[in-house]
Amino acid sequence: MALVSAKGILETARDGHYAVPAININNLEWSKAVLETAQELNSPILLAVSEGAGKYMGGYKTIVGMVNGLIEELNITVPVALHLDHGSFEGAKECIAAGFTSVMYDGSALPFDENLAQTKEIVRLAHEQGVSVEAEVGSIGGEEDGIVGTGELADPAECKTIADTGIDFLAAGIGNIHGKYPENWAGLSFETLEAIKAATGNIPLVLHGGSGIPEDQIKKAIDLGVAKINVNTECQLVFAEATRKYIEAGKDLEGKGFDPRKLLAPGATAIKEAVREKIEVFGSANKA
Repeated sequence: MALVSAKGILETARDGHYAVPAININNLEWSKAVLETAQELNSPILLAVSEGAGKYMGGYKTIVGMVNGLIEELNITVPVALHLDHGSFEGAKECIAAGFTSVMYDGSALPFDENLAQTKEIVRLAHEQGVSVEAEVGSIGGEEDGIVGTGELADPAECKTIADTGIDFLAAGIGNIHGKYPENWAGLSFETLEAIKAATGNIPLVLHGGSGIPEDQIKKAIDLGVAKINVNTECQLVFAEATRKYIEAGKDLEGKGFDPRKLLAPGATAIKEAVREKIEVFGSANKA
């Protein structure tokens, strides 16, 4: 199945009261593990790529070629969108040209009027190519590719103004954080989420920083209109842990255990288990 826009995936999720995982990918193993797990659980999926990961993997065209090849060779039949995560204005334009089917333009660190103007331009360029667009209001806490946010609560009025540009889904800060959540984290602000939902109407909402949010808060957020939940840190942590255990056990010194296909296999398996858990918690299993 060819890559598709995320618009239909997330509108169906919103109407069905479940959320679709957007899993950040970092290499071939990551991409393959996520696609195979989505296929096994019959779940739609978004493969998310940060600009830093895009550079690491050799560029956006390289990623498009790899993902399209995997979908064909692995016979992936569930809906898959290839999505730019926290993209700059220029990065979003590059991904549209390279063949991504969804982009996030993140102008949340800019003055609001500038964010609004650039969001409108990305919407115009993306929709000409059938590419879906996500925008952000209110900086998400934590760090993502060197961008640090303090976890603002988005202004519902600004959310409505951005939503009215024609974007397909909206990320709004509701106290969520990228990376590990601190012990003193106050939790999600459902009051803010409810106000944003009331202001923006039926647009699918996005929850960034999905690694580490308690399951009960995840499910309440889905009930309030969240249709896409981003997961990155958790997969990185389990990948690192499984790889560390393999090496500490001396497996890389046994036979041809140093072969990267063997060395990276435990980490890839750990990613599959993490993605499986997210699909089940978010409710997207058997929704393809």
